[in-house]
Amino acid sequence: MDTTTNAPGEPQVEDVWDSVIIGGSAAGLSAGLVLARARFATLVLDSKAPRNGPAAHMHGYLTRDGMAPRDFIAAGQEELSGYGASIVQATVAEAERATDGTFVLRLADGGTVRGRALLVATGLTDELPDIPGLAERWASVVHHCPHCHGYEVSGRKIVVIGSAMGASSAHLAALMRRHSTSVTLCVNGAELEETERQRLTAYGVNVIDAHVERVSAQAQAQAPASEGEPSVIVELDTGKSLRCEAIFVAPRPAPHDAILTTLGAQTDPASALVTVDTSGATSVDGLWAAGNVVNPRAQVVTAAGAGSAAGIAMSSWLLERELSGAVTELGGEGR
Repeated sequence: MDTTTNAPGEPQVEDVWDSVIIGGSAAGLSAGLVLARARFATLVLDSKAPRNGPAAHMHGYLTRDGMAPRDFIAAGQEELSGYGASIVQATVAEAERATDGTFVLRLADGGTVRGRALLVATGLTDELPDIPGLAERWASVVHHCPHCHGYEVSGRKIVVIGSAMGASSAHLAALMRRHSTSVTLCVNGAELEETERQRLTAYGVNVIDAHVERVSAQAQAQAPASEGEPSVIVELDTGKSLRCEAIFVAPRPAPHDAILTTLGAQTDPASALVTVDTSGATSVDGLWAAGNVVNPRAQVVTAAGAGSAAGIAMSSWLLERELSGAVTELGGEGR
């Protein structure tokens, strides 16, 4: 880094960091750990809005199964800070490439940050069907990932609500059937081929051709189906309703990739996602992306692995430029 005068938590406009990471969750922190341990001046800009923030626990991460997301991030930040990296709460409003090749980031608070290499790990937003009462119960009784939350609702009454992600809705219903003998799929306008309907029915999933009008709380006068667990009512347009203890839905992923596309990163025509190679490198030299912003299906452990791979690639990229710069300073002769 060109200067070392920045106060903790306050990046200065004149700073040129070796690496800047936008996003301080699993992918961003893992990349930062690699870079900081390689002794590259590293800054993490974190808006403190992780995708799994509302969840009480995360699962599927070996040795961290059941850990609260906030505790996971706090532990990661502590480890990263121990290697000299800086973590700042900030939101990036604009990004551009300067003529000297550095990335210039303008923050929402008016500040400016510059970096030689940039990793975007900004995640995504889960867009739920527009059903009253659904969003209010997100991450409590409403879930989207059977691998993250399926085991915890084993044996309970489960309703899967169809969404615009039709194929995912059917797959979700089938996976939940492995955890419960009481799984109902409310098609809710989702595309469901007859062959898939037959497969689900044969597998024990109750398929209902109805739209969901509302999700509401279980009436106080009725005891919940399982002690200690909230029960909810799924109200259908047929006038009927279903009581359940857990709802699963396949939301539409909306990646926070504006920074990537603004900087010119190519997207895949089929998925509309920004394309990256196995290290997370985009089509723009010096620009990487990792985690849910380019892989909506990535769990915490997957995002962490992608961040680590990106950090290693960024270290090599930075090192190559330092080696070339050292030769240039010697007049172009490798002596």
